[in-house]
Amino acid sequence: MKRSISLLLSIIMILGLITGCSPAAESDQEVGQTDVNEMGNLKIVATNSILSDMAKNVGGEYTEVYSVVPVGTDPHEYEPLPADIQACEGADIVFYNGLNLETGNGWFDKLMETTEKVENEDYYAVSTGVEPQYLTSAGQEGEEDPHAWLNISNGIIYVENMAQIMAEHDPANADAYHSNADVYIDELKKLDLEAKDKFNDIPAEQKLLVTSEGAFKYFSAAYGLTAAYIWEINTENQGTPEQMKSIINTINQWEVPVLFVETSVDSRSMEQVSEETGLSIYSNIFTDSLADTGEEGDTYYSMMEWNLNKIHEGLTK
Repeated sequence: MKRSISLLLSIIMILGLITGCSPAAESDQEVGQTDVNEMGNLKIVATNSILSDMAKNVGGEYTEVYSVVPVGTDPHEYEPLPADIQACEGADIVFYNGLNLETGNGWFDKLMETTEKVENEDYYAVSTGVEPQYLTSAGQEGEEDPHAWLNISNGIIYVENMAQIMAEHDPANADAYHSNADVYIDELKKLDLEAKDKFNDIPAEQKLLVTSEGAFKYFSAAYGLTAAYIWEINTENQGTPEQMKSIINTINQWEVPVLFVETSVDSRSMEQVSEETGLSIYSNIFTDSLADTGEEGDTYYSMMEWNLNKIHEGLTK
């Protein structure tokens, strides 16, 4: 498998070099390498839309940001495109989540190897400094849970790391990066504190957050909930019979009023849970991706605001 991925990326890279700027480079997701060089801006690649939005808030007018994994696509398993390789080759900085998010099929490590990027010189894990939570499923015990950004306090750590790294790569604009980060962090802290206060009114027997993927451990720990899920990590598309039986048994031990389903997963398993338990699916919520531009949840702040509001509304029904 590793050999086949390596061969595929090599072929993609060659095609990218032959064809030059692909048609995809015309989208607002990409930055033309020539334009960026002429503008003198710091060229940043982020592995997904959430990190990309954070980087834009910190970098402001002094940066051009490219997101590798498109909106609505699972970052656990991804196959890089020629445009991704081209963007990484021209990047001053590559930001990735770490905590096992991008490891799926080895795509990120191979992408960095192919584009000759050096860890902690060219590419950086923005989760550095986060206290990790861990997976518990058989065969995955002790692996880090990647979804740290769903606790806003951890998102703030991401932002602080980005600001420091940008400042080191572009000292001339260091004050701007830190100033932008401070303003952004103040907004995130206010949202976080308001949520922690608001979640105190949920009855204890209703504080069970039921989702498809076990992505809400960090969120639940931050806001006083218990996380329950069908499967633990998005390498699966549907729940197994054993997983379905387990989540239904868990639900029956609580007085949880509603269920939730993530925007980035197939909803059929949760729909089956809904039929088995008689509980409605209250809302879609965000995990691994922002919403499309112009829709609610199209920034990190607004996706977290949406999640906090919808989960609180549902659990207080």
